[in-house]
Amino acid sequence: MTPDTSTVLRRRLVEQLLDEDLLHDPDVRRAAETVPRETFLGRAIYKPTDPPGVTVWTPTRRDDVPADEWLRLTYQNTTWVTQIDGVLAEDAAGPVTGGTPTSSSTLPGVILWMIEQAGVARGKRVLIIGAGTGLSTAYVCEIAGEGNTTAIETDPAAAERARKALAEAGYAPTLITADGLRGHADGAPYDVVLAFCSMRHVPYGLLRQIKEGGTLLVTLAGWGFGHGLVRLTADDEGGATGRFLPGYTSFMMARTHDRPPHGPFELLPGEQRPSRIDPALLDDWSGRFVAQLAAPSAERLGAGYEQILLDVATGSQARTQVAEGGDGWTVIQRGPLKLWDAVEDAVALWQAHSSPHLSEFGMTITTDAQRVWLGDPDGPSWTLPI
Repeated sequence: MTPDTSTVLRRRLVEQLLDEDLLHDPDVRRAAETVPRETFLGRAIYKPTDPPGVTVWTPTRRDDVPADEWLRLTYQNTTWVTQIDGVLAEDAAGPVTGGTPTSSSTLPGVILWMIEQAGVARGKRVLIIGAGTGLSTAYVCEIAGEGNTTAIETDPAAAERARKALAEAGYAPTLITADGLRGHADGAPYDVVLAFCSMRHVPYGLLRQIKEGGTLLVTLAGWGFGHGLVRLTADDEGGATGRFLPGYTSFMMARTHDRPPHGPFELLPGEQRPSRIDPALLDDWSGRFVAQLAAPSAERLGAGYEQILLDVATGSQARTQVAEGGDGWTVIQRGPLKLWDAVEDAVALWQAHSSPHLSEFGMTITTDAQRVWLGDPDGPSWTLPI
């Protein structure tokens, strides 16, 4: 019997992930070879185009694309956006200019690698936060067993879409429509909690649903758009500790942790002085995360030499520019929070330690605080906003 196109393409994707050293566990590999991603991609996706200044999201419907072409698109190791500002691609009336992705099918290589890193295995009870299209839930069902798999999705339309896709693919996990940051206490305690969204901090109620010695794998992020994937081990005192992982993993922010909305704002005059650091360091993956740790209430705008930090709650602002004459950089600050002072101190400390990747950082959670530290738990640290 000749394998169908979907099976062939799944196998090719698995070989690609093996070549990229992303797959090691035999059960995870079997899940990758078994789960049909096309079922979870649904009836349409948004394809981005990038004219100068703005992204245009064009809905591409499965029925409008030749079957083999759709399958080739499906089995690219690529993230495909399935919802913009709450509108599923199949419901879009036409292209969307700008807009914010609110649900997607994350590239399979990242999902499978995270499942491995979290230690998902047969018989372990797993909670998935951010079910999205349901693809990650299907993989976990294949590995841990559907009776051990609970998934939460906050968006009702995305949750219903995932529920139908899981049933079509033959999986029947527990799927809850709710705020994933609250977890699902009725199914606790869990051996593994896997978050496919970003958080500013770890909710204590969620942490208490993990067994002692259990694992939480979550991307920490913030309004500065820095991201770091951390693997935490729960202790018996309501806390956890662990280290950030190699690579560059990012996810959409959990909706209850997203930055506060604001209208147009004006860049106002303030105190001006030379900057002690190159503002473009905030474009570096780890440098951006460090800056965010130092100014956790600030939204980051701009790029390169022209960074803008805006704190909506206090009205504090900081903005940078090339100094007159082109020698160095200037920062202009106003408001009660000296945002750039804090960023300079943190980035200079990071540079003094040879500007390491986030994998040189770790995190400790106690009942009193959540800290990100550099090097070891006794090293320099920053407290997360809770």
